[in-house]
Amino acid sequence: MRFRSPRLLPRLLSVLATLSIAAGPLPALAQDAGKAPVPVADPAMRSPSATRAMLLGAARAGDRIVAVGDHGVVLLSDDGGKRFRQATGVPTHVLLTAVSFADARNGWAVGHRGTVLHTVDGGENWTLQRQDLSVDQPLFSVLFRDARHGVAVGLWSLMLQTDDGGKTWRKTVLPSPPGTTRADRNLFHVFAAPDGALLVAGEQGTVLRSADNGQNWTWLDTGYRGSLWAGTAQQDGTLYVAGMRGSVYRSKDQGAHWEKVPSGTASSLTDLVALGDGVAGVGLEGASIHVQRGTLKAGNRPDRLDLTAAVAAPDGTLITFSSRGPVPRQ
Repeated sequence: MRFRSPRLLPRLLSVLATLSIAAGPLPALAQDAGKAPVPVADPAMRSPSATRAMLLGAARAGDRIVAVGDHGVVLLSDDGGKRFRQATGVPTHVLLTAVSFADARNGWAVGHRGTVLHTVDGGENWTLQRQDLSVDQPLFSVLFRDARHGVAVGLWSLMLQTDDGGKTWRKTVLPSPPGTTRADRNLFHVFAAPDGALLVAGEQGTVLRSADNGQNWTWLDTGYRGSLWAGTAQQDGTLYVAGMRGSVYRSKDQGAHWEKVPSGTASSLTDLVALGDGVAGVGLEGASIHVQRGTLKAGNRPDRLDLTAAVAAPDGTLITFSSRGPVPRQ
């Protein structure tokens, strides 16, 4: 099987950015044009070209690195990101968008059709916990604070929560953003702060925050009006969110106030990772940024390869992923 992912990433992100998805269900992005729809329940195919698939999410499972993406591809690395191999068993080949691990063995991945997958062996084999075939309302991000408590977010303010490791998921009814009558903003990335607060970066420059383990949520306004695709928190509690056109915003008071951080790039940023006393980010057109102790380093790869996700290896090295698979470690 040949993965044709490079042409899909710009389409996916541009669709999210322009909100044309609000007009109807998302198309099946993992399908080839002109072919009949692929049954969602079909397992991901094992292929030598899997390491060249578009990857949209990555996480650490202990010392293992796990990345997920197009056609239900799950890649694993046990040597700090130097080499990747395909996972043994994945029960679906819908587009997977994000992955989160509570520990070295228990992990969850989410994607299109509201799909939630679960692994108990560090990502080698996965089982299907949830899927909604009635509407293609994709999940864009997932976070598990421990092996029981998790949050997944997605299209049209879709938020799911579980208290039993994903055996059951409940939809969370969110309050309407200020000045609106309903919560219908797309939610792109869920992350946690050191104080235990949960945060979600979304569209129209808004961030959701919960200080009570997801029971109640408050909308925060960063002052930005574009979509925020990524977020992270440093150990000192400083929050960062980033998204379209290189926009980066920072808060040092739990999200009450935000300041714009010059990013040095106009390329949209797709992921942020806290690294020690700094924050690193990657984005479209090969963009990368590194903010450390008030110093900013930014640049773009000469080949302009779209960078889609990043994770810190056990030795602290930033491992990046792209529209053509893992980026070779330097």
